[in-house]
Amino acid sequence: MAEIMLLHSALGLRPGVHAAADILRAAGHTVVVPDYYDGEVFDEVEDGLRKRDALGVEEIRRRVRRFGESVDRPVVFAGFSLGAAAAGTLAASHPAARGLILMHGAVADDALAGPWPAGVPVQVHYGEGDPWVEPATVAELERLVTASGAAFEVHTYPTDAHLFADPGLPDYDPCAATLMWQRVTEFLKRISD
Repeated sequence: MAEIMLLHSALGLRPGVHAAADILRAAGHTVVVPDYYDGEVFDEVEDGLRKRDALGVEEIRRRVRRFGESVDRPVVFAGFSLGAAAAGTLAASHPAARGLILMHGAVADDALAGPWPAGVPVQVHYGEGDPWVEPATVAELERLVTASGAAFEVHTYPTDAHLFADPGLPDYDPCAATLMWQRVTEFLKRISD
């Protein structure tokens, strides 16, 4: 089974992130859920973005890199939205990275600088009408990942919602969330065998 670092969205380390970690743990994985928001949690995107902006992108990157430095075993990086961008940065540069799962987000520009590390497969999940995910960014990531020889999967869901897998938010879509977690656990099984 895999060791997974699961990074939260701009809403902070919400109960939905812990619920996601529990889904992964129930599948036999070890999951850590670091908090780079100083314990603050938000229900509204605008409030979470104010926290992100107050910290600044460089400070968030510094905190996330510090979490990555604490891992010396093979690890799969995963994240929601803002956490997806952070997970992508770690997966692109961490020597122990074994996979990347992006949920409701794509990677940060620094991860797209390439080349992508060979042997680090990627799985992406987002709603078809999600205004926060740029399909062109996902396509650029696919180009980098496949050029390295690693596997790449993208799954879209019939929703305009952004954080559709968080059961504590109004955008929650139980059908899409269930399918997403099924695909995530299958991906983890494939890359852990």
